[in-house]
Amino acid sequence: MKINLSSFVSKKTPLVLFVCEKDLFLPNIPEGKKILEDAKGQGFTGKEFSTATLQPASGSPSSLVVLVGLGDKKNISSETIRRAGATAVKRVRSLAQKSFQVLNPNLLKNVSSEIYALTEGLVLSDYAFNKYKSNKEEKMLPEEATLIVSEKYLDSAKESVHLAKILSESACFVRNLVNEPPSHMTPGNLVSLAKEVWKEGKSSSVSIKIYEKESLAKMGMGSLLGVNRGSAEPPFLVHLHYKPQGARQSVALVGKGITFDSGGLSLKPAEAMETMKMDMAGAASILGVFRAIPQIKPKVEVHGILALTENMPGGKAYKPGDILKAMNGKTIEVLNTDAEGRLVLADALAYAGKLKPDVTIDIATLTGACIIALGSLVAGAMGNDDTLFQQIQKAGEMCGEKFWQLPLISDYKEGLKSPVADIKNISSVRKEAGSIIGGLFLQEFVNGGHWIHLDIAGPAWSDKEFHYLSQGGTGFPTRTLLHYLLSI
Repeated sequence: MKINLSSFVSKKTPLVLFVCEKDLFLPNIPEGKKILEDAKGQGFTGKEFSTATLQPASGSPSSLVVLVGLGDKKNISSETIRRAGATAVKRVRSLAQKSFQVLNPNLLKNVSSEIYALTEGLVLSDYAFNKYKSNKEEKMLPEEATLIVSEKYLDSAKESVHLAKILSESACFVRNLVNEPPSHMTPGNLVSLAKEVWKEGKSSSVSIKIYEKESLAKMGMGSLLGVNRGSAEPPFLVHLHYKPQGARQSVALVGKGITFDSGGLSLKPAEAMETMKMDMAGAASILGVFRAIPQIKPKVEVHGILALTENMPGGKAYKPGDILKAMNGKTIEVLNTDAEGRLVLADALAYAGKLKPDVTIDIATLTGACIIALGSLVAGAMGNDDTLFQQIQKAGEMCGEKFWQLPLISDYKEGLKSPVADIKNISSVRKEAGSIIGGLFLQEFVNGGHWIHLDIAGPAWSDKEFHYLSQGGTGFPTRTLLHYLLSI
């Protein structure tokens, strides 16, 4: 969606106005009283995310006015504005309008943050994955929105809109990757997309290394190769690298890239496989970050490491009882081949450790246990630095993405002890602290520095449309990662 800025309302396109509940407070519009009288006649109360469509008489600022409720004025936040923007897009779409205007409500103390949130709501909700639909007009999306802001805020609004568009469009790029069919979004095709991202960014000090099966074997990545054995598709490790002049510190982003997870020989039930094309969302989010980096140019060195393979039950598939040797020399007894994400991350984290970054962040759809604990809107976070978690949490608050810290209880390591190897890939206590066990396992492959593990199994995918999230891939946590990098 194209986003324009103006300080004047045009009568040629529909106008979206935001209204608070109870007193039906309508900011910044001289004709507000008459408009609200007409809205009350329709039973509109300003309840949060309710809508009304009016065709006012002459003298109105526009021939078509859409009202969107914000609820109680005291409870309005950036997330309220973001969701209200999404509500506006859905209403305009239902009216088959290609362009519209939105009057910024000026209800938050920080106007730049308000404009930023509103832009995100507009762009993120203006998304549909219809690439494979015969009737692509089934969900026609608005093409253009004009934000009406006070003239004194125009300059700062330009910066807010610019940043919000870059981050939101990168999240939508990640959504596309996650939504692609698994037989199309193979490890090899994901590598091709990584090359495209690199080509777009190489003029901004982005480089790329791609390691294929033979190189992975030479580097001793037996854990990643073990998971790959049952697949007809070859594995890859991709290393994207951004190094600006005067970088303040270095950050390694490590992503799980299981392009389809059948569970391997520990086969998932059929229903549980239906969404397993999304098991590469961690790696996809890193590609989203590198898509945005040339445009926002953070003052920090960034490594993006993608561990890519399928997990399939082929004739050569790794088996429960097998022992794999990771890049750092640790041996792993495999008891469940459906706990494969931690195995590919073991080698990717060991690789990252050799780069000696100041901060390592791994991103993975790791455990169903995290969805049970935190639901579909909150990611679990575990690591060795509370301050780093607080930085991630603050970055998430800027874009409406939520994280909750889980403790890495060292006593639970007892369940990972193996009689035949250095560590097991699941705990002997099968029904306890599944997400924490995953974090404790990964910690064994982190080589120094500040580290945090983000379990995004819940928020990386949405089973239904929810405010500015469409059904399918959500792009989580691309925007949080970019805010974090900008904050350094």
